[in-house]
Amino acid sequence: MPVIISVVGHSGSGKTTLIVKLVREFKKRHYRVGTIKHAHHGFDIDKKGKDSYVHKKAGADAVMLVGPEAIAMVKDQLDSTLSDLELYFSDMDVVLVEGFKRENNPKIEVFRSDSGEDPLLVKDNLIAFVTDSDVNCPAPKFGLDDTEQLADMIIEKFITSPI
Repeated sequence: MPVIISVVGHSGSGKTTLIVKLVREFKKRHYRVGTIKHAHHGFDIDKKGKDSYVHKKAGADAVMLVGPEAIAMVKDQLDSTLSDLELYFSDMDVVLVEGFKRENNPKIEVFRSDSGEDPLLVKDNLIAFVTDSDVNCPAPKFGLDDTEQLADMIIEKFITSPI
């Protein structure tokens, strides 16, 4: 099974932007990438301008949206069963999840100094803090444009070589 990494942060912090950058970086390195967007209030699938559309256009091989009343997925060459969400991504090297901060998986927090909010600094499984601030954090800190270095760290700690 692939590593599943959640990207968390306040609304407008840049979670989607970071995921798109990471998808492009992993694709450049020939990794198979899936994304999951947690849609708290429901969703319309794959409309131009929506986050799922942006993830797919960035090159994600699979995109899944999970909402309170439905699950939707866009995946190239669907060959998995419907028994479990993870099974949809069994052929991926990495799955980047926007949200699901309460789940027990590795997390990257995105925080912008001009947000007017305090960082979440999630306690469980925080593997990286992506920010433009000088906030102290126990996890490794990366700048908003340090995508290559963040990808290097994720690969080193969590991902085997590409399929």
